[in-house]
Amino acid sequence: MAKTPGSAEIAAYYRRQIQDGTLRPGDEMPSYREATDHFGVAHTTVNRAFRALKMEGLVLTRPGSKTIVATPASTSIGSRVSMHAATGSALEAGESSRILECGTVGADALVAPRLEVDPGTPVQVRRRVVSRGGTPVHLSSSYYPAYVIAVTPELKEPVSTGASRELAASRLGVAQDQVLEEVTSRLATEPEKQALGLTADAVVVTQVVRTVTLEDGRVVEVAVKVAEGSTILRWTTSLRPQEGADSA
Repeated sequence: MAKTPGSAEIAAYYRRQIQDGTLRPGDEMPSYREATDHFGVAHTTVNRAFRALKMEGLVLTRPGSKTIVATPASTSIGSRVSMHAATGSALEAGESSRILECGTVGADALVAPRLEVDPGTPVQVRRRVVSRGGTPVHLSSSYYPAYVIAVTPELKEPVSTGASRELAASRLGVAQDQVLEEVTSRLATEPEKQALGLTADAVVVTQVVRTVTLEDGRVVEVAVKVAEGSTILRWTTSLRPQEGADSA
């Protein structure tokens, strides 16, 4: 008689299917009943296997729906800067960016100190939703001070430039130096839930506040990115090209 698989073996089975593309982001996982029938194990064994996959970030459960294969986390800003330098685009294959709002707003308590302006100071905002394979990945709001808009008036138009921060740095003639990333979790607002296709009454999202500075110390952009999930991290990443790095 074949040995009855444990939770580790069941998790490994589905992990392989996710990694080889048999199960793709957004696909529904088998129900607990289907999995218990397939493997001939107890419900608790399947529950432990699915919990392990959730801990690895491979699957997630939306309230009122089945467990689905998770969309890969968004590429880091450092990777996007490198990707733009190499390809001229900061978007990966299969990604798209749609502008939701573009206009002038007063800098609020979150943005003002990071842009080094007084609260209420007029700044330019560009809100967009980035999708991967047609599925919303994150909502991003980018804020720019007046000296950035002065050299990049395109940022006042509701048209995606593909790399707004890179364009601004180029026009200012100063390279990007580093980004401070501050990550917290909170409940999503109604507009955020609508943009990301989230339907539960209370949804926890991860908020990433990125403050990007140039080599001369000026702030070129403050971006607030919101994605489904919960984590608390804070770090700084250098955006300077690495000496001796391959250019290919």
